[in-house]
Amino acid sequence: MSEQHPSTRADAQSTARRWVLHIDMDAFYASAEQLTRPTLRGRPVLVGGTGGRGVVAGASYEARVYGARSAMPMHMARRLVGVTAVVVPPRGIVYGTLSGQVFDALRSRIPVLETLSFDEAFGEPAELAGATVAGVQEFCEELRAVVRERTGLTASVGAGTGKQLAKIASALAKPDGIRVVSAVEQPEMLAALPVRKLGGIGPVAEHKLRSLGIETVGAFAALPESEAMSILGGAVGAALHRLARGIDDRPVAERNEAKQISAETTFETDIVNLAQLRPAIESQAAAAHRRLIKDGRAARTVVLKLRKSDMSIVTRSFTLPYATEDLVTLTTAAQRSAIDPAELGPIRLVGVGYGGLSTVRQESLFPELDQVPVAVDGDWEQSVTPEPVAAVEPAPVATALSSPLWHPGMDVEHSEHGHGWVQGGGYGVVTVRFETRSTGPGPARTFAADDPSLTRADPLHSLR
Repeated sequence: MSEQHPSTRADAQSTARRWVLHIDMDAFYASAEQLTRPTLRGRPVLVGGTGGRGVVAGASYEARVYGARSAMPMHMARRLVGVTAVVVPPRGIVYGTLSGQVFDALRSRIPVLETLSFDEAFGEPAELAGATVAGVQEFCEELRAVVRERTGLTASVGAGTGKQLAKIASALAKPDGIRVVSAVEQPEMLAALPVRKLGGIGPVAEHKLRSLGIETVGAFAALPESEAMSILGGAVGAALHRLARGIDDRPVAERNEAKQISAETTFETDIVNLAQLRPAIESQAAAAHRRLIKDGRAARTVVLKLRKSDMSIVTRSFTLPYATEDLVTLTTAAQRSAIDPAELGPIRLVGVGYGGLSTVRQESLFPELDQVPVAVDGDWEQSVTPEPVAAVEPAPVATALSSPLWHPGMDVEHSEHGHGWVQGGGYGVVTVRFETRSTGPGPARTFAADDPSLTRADPLHSLR
């Protein structure tokens, strides 16, 4: 589990001026579901949207064996895993609470944490300055034990002389392990890595480097710094070249809460029509959504950013009446801001950002109004303006009232059996599994869908 790597044992007495740790929770979302719903332990769990455009937000290691992974379309992941797959919707409030417990546990040993998301953080314990590899290993063992004891979850920890090496090491430690990269083995490890593993190298930069025959970090590091700057740009090229050579003095510091979460991509070929722009917007909305889910907040404002071929930037925003983390609603809002490239001009970059971030999530009374599908033709702007949509209130009301009361994965409470979650239902009945974090696998019972003893419950009750 946390056994030392052979090369780590060989230089266990080597020291480093500084040690940076990267703590990364193992399959955090799926593990949180398995923790609070014990029946799911040991089973292939997929967390994410269940609709036709649903995306996997998290996959348990049992599901990853089949090839399922985060950011994959849910229909593809279900097909890979097969009939044993258990699909549950994300419960952000549960992940946020557990995340707080994890970081509280970490701060009991590392006062200053640079949190990156719900489930990962950097730390630089002052007591490890000048420590040996063996000493760092022991500290990491204790740190993981504290997290496990206080939360019931497992973390993998990587340690290195800087942030980049620590993050690479934690990936090598997964699942449920520790990897300490000594200064002695650092150069060899870095040199053999694919260039994309270098923090800051995205698809476009990778393509540029590969087209020049530069495929490894070592090959990139061997370039003169001036050439790296010429290929990737002045400041960026110089900074990445330093990282490739193992020079990483970036400090570990507490982060201010982000005011906007976004994703953007520069395309090799300009986008010249709506048929090309729509899927580009959908892709960036999904990428930003994955970061939003990791962050644990909901968004009210959706910003569309378009950079034209002449490098000028156009931004448009759409504000919802409530904060949400629903991917379909957010994507639809982004699409409402689209401008036909035939009118705007060729587009080289598309970005989607989420603002108005809040930990408070609200549900729309009429979600159908916020998820009106968009057309690809040029008349779309007129067909989905708020005024005509709002004028069709009666139909959405009927749809909302006729929708099923219970959904798989929903937290419920029964007056006699306590807290549980919906496993399935239909034809006037609903099956509920009654269990929480502390109960162990619980019994499943079936009720009439309109049983007055069954009510919706606070998801946090599953943490009892």
